[in-house]
Amino acid sequence: MLDNSIRTKIIDDLFNVYRTRQQMPLLTETYPDIEIEDSYRIQEGFVKRQVDAGAQVKGYKVGLTSKPMQEMAGSTEPDFSAITDDLFLPEGTSYPRSDFFTPLLEIEIAFVMKHALKGPGVMPVDVIRATDFVLPAIELVDMRVASEKPGMTIVDSVADLAWCGAVILGANPRPLDAIDIRTINGSFIRNGEVEMEGEASAVLGNPVTSVAWLANKLGEFGVVFEPGQVILTGSFTRAVPIHAGDDIICRFDQGLGDVSVSFT
Repeated sequence: MLDNSIRTKIIDDLFNVYRTRQQMPLLTETYPDIEIEDSYRIQEGFVKRQVDAGAQVKGYKVGLTSKPMQEMAGSTEPDFSAITDDLFLPEGTSYPRSDFFTPLLEIEIAFVMKHALKGPGVMPVDVIRATDFVLPAIELVDMRVASEKPGMTIVDSVADLAWCGAVILGANPRPLDAIDIRTINGSFIRNGEVEMEGEASAVLGNPVTSVAWLANKLGEFGVVFEPGQVILTGSFTRAVPIHAGDDIICRFDQGLGDVSVSFT
């Protein structure tokens, strides 16, 4: 375990990454005694400092829901992070590739809450009752802590906001009772070419299960999903690196439609 002064220094260093545009080395290499509890406290302190400066928590994300991403982080379970309002970007917009560090894109489904939801004891049926609608989404995975290998672990990812760099939501809502969310197919299209496809069942068997898991996990910290908050459920394809000049469309069936973004 790390003492509070070291955790505070790591939070300072994470903020400095945005100023210097230089990623930090792996925390597990710099601080061999760091543990997963340290990482969540660092993440909590980072988000609190943003909120104290005027940001708002607009939702939460589940990460590492697929086996490939868990293997990448050396984990056997998902992780999570709060998402502040500055991380939500409009769809159909171009962004400089240089605004990000090591950006990758993931195809996801986002839940928008209608009623408050708090663990423990949340079951999938509770998630269904509490959900207003779902949206197609892209998560831009980005890393303030350099993703060097070997050595990267879930301890590094959790402290680094579970690698959340940005969220791009589509604008075509669908109620859960109008779709079979487990069988939703998503296609990743780069510059007009389909690079890969995946099914939502890759997310813990069902994205509803992902939301229930997160509600119960965050319930341990006293966190409640509030009405209107957005819950990112995890990717059902592998994360794909992006480059300047890429025009990206993530296309979903069952009426969810397209989400697009481009990078200059």
